[in-house]
Amino acid sequence: MQIKFYNSENQVPMEMHKVRVVQKLHLLPVEERLAKIKEAGNNTFLLQNRDVFMDMLTDSGVNAMSDNQVAAMGIADDSYAGSETCNRLIDAIEEVFGVRHFLPAHQGRACENILAETFVKPGQFVLMNFHFTTTKAHITRMGGSVIELVGAEGLVTDSQHPFKGNFDIERTKQIIKELGAKNIAFVRIEAGTNLIGGQPVSLENMLEVAKICKENGIMSILDASLLQDNLYFMKMREEMCKNMSIKDIMHKLAGVMDIVYFSARKLGFARGGAIISHNEDYILRMKEYIPLYEGFLTYGGMEVRSMEAMAVGLRETLDMEYISQGPLFIEYMIKELDKAGVPVVKPAGGLGAHINAREILPHIPQSQYPAAALATALYIAGGVRGMERGTLSEQRNPDGTERFADMELVRLAVPRRVFTLSQLKYCIDRVKWVYDNRELIGGLRWEDEPRVLRFFFGRLQPIGDWQERLAEKFRADFGDSL
Repeated sequence: MQIKFYNSENQVPMEMHKVRVVQKLHLLPVEERLAKIKEAGNNTFLLQNRDVFMDMLTDSGVNAMSDNQVAAMGIADDSYAGSETCNRLIDAIEEVFGVRHFLPAHQGRACENILAETFVKPGQFVLMNFHFTTTKAHITRMGGSVIELVGAEGLVTDSQHPFKGNFDIERTKQIIKELGAKNIAFVRIEAGTNLIGGQPVSLENMLEVAKICKENGIMSILDASLLQDNLYFMKMREEMCKNMSIKDIMHKLAGVMDIVYFSARKLGFARGGAIISHNEDYILRMKEYIPLYEGFLTYGGMEVRSMEAMAVGLRETLDMEYISQGPLFIEYMIKELDKAGVPVVKPAGGLGAHINAREILPHIPQSQYPAAALATALYIAGGVRGMERGTLSEQRNPDGTERFADMELVRLAVPRRVFTLSQLKYCIDRVKWVYDNRELIGGLRWEDEPRVLRFFFGRLQPIGDWQERLAEKFRADFGDSL
């Protein structure tokens, strides 16, 4: 329930927690920020944390744990086999999802590896509302292909559609008919969709997709890594969820899916991952890969203290006061940026605020990576580390040509319970300054381009001296301010 202010002009999101541990931050002068982004090869992933003021790269593994999570880490059972920590995590998963068959993994992409190894054969297709970078890489590594079936509204940056991550149901049926069920490894539902602005998927849409899968004998798999924000949006925006508890929604979803997997670095605010299923046969088929790739079946590569924190964090996911803070802070950022004229993805989704680099920098062709260029400009302007979510995050086509992304976005992730409102206001201010000086920003070109997942550790160079000119303009506008 929203807390209303007596003076409506003071209305801001309210944090339903207090801060008990703090970490000192550092804001370098603009000249040093310019030098640091060049040292990092113009890749925000390669910046050192000591050189970053606001780390908005991701919400994966950087959310603040609760006091109860930290306390639970003290009772961890270090036993290699038969660990009580594992039993407590299984109990939490059963309570939250209503599912007891469980396989541990060290994080979400490890789960993706197990799923691809087990179920994807060369020449098969995986249908999904939208791809995620590592998911697609694992599928193509096994000889499979990805087909995206998000509805047309999902690729419209500015709209009021409440569930832009929804599958196009009619197109899904058509593709299944054209390809034949035997040629489809599985259908993957991502709730919510990372690469198109953290946009949620409705419960109704997911239930319909699961039904189509069952009718055609195709496995349905839910990627629940971003489910926490998605649960909030279903509860707030979807009529059928208004009288359901968060646990009711979780059980309903897990009950119709063949497999659910997630990264606990996002869902549960811990370190680790899990694959769960009602179907014991699926679990048995995947089971042998856990000791091979991850670790024994009671820990799967996870550190046991993280497993205790995950058990508590999953239960806290059922609390609306916990899961609302992220979406409310993101909504605040989107409203303020939109009010300032900055093109953003609307409506506000989960994960973070997404800035529309293609609209801000129409003078930069996609071959010069406008979203990546904008991310470097934001770091120079404010020490804010965001993430490129555009062409740089794609894989090249098999013939080596560039696959241009449907959207060119800069994601400013909002880790949960980490930033204060004044810090968000600072970020909004610096984004506005970059937007007002957007004509100074130029493109990037490759210096060192890895073959796989290039956005993680590739290095780029600016085309021309635009970064120096941007830093000079900052100093002219802000004087001796940091």
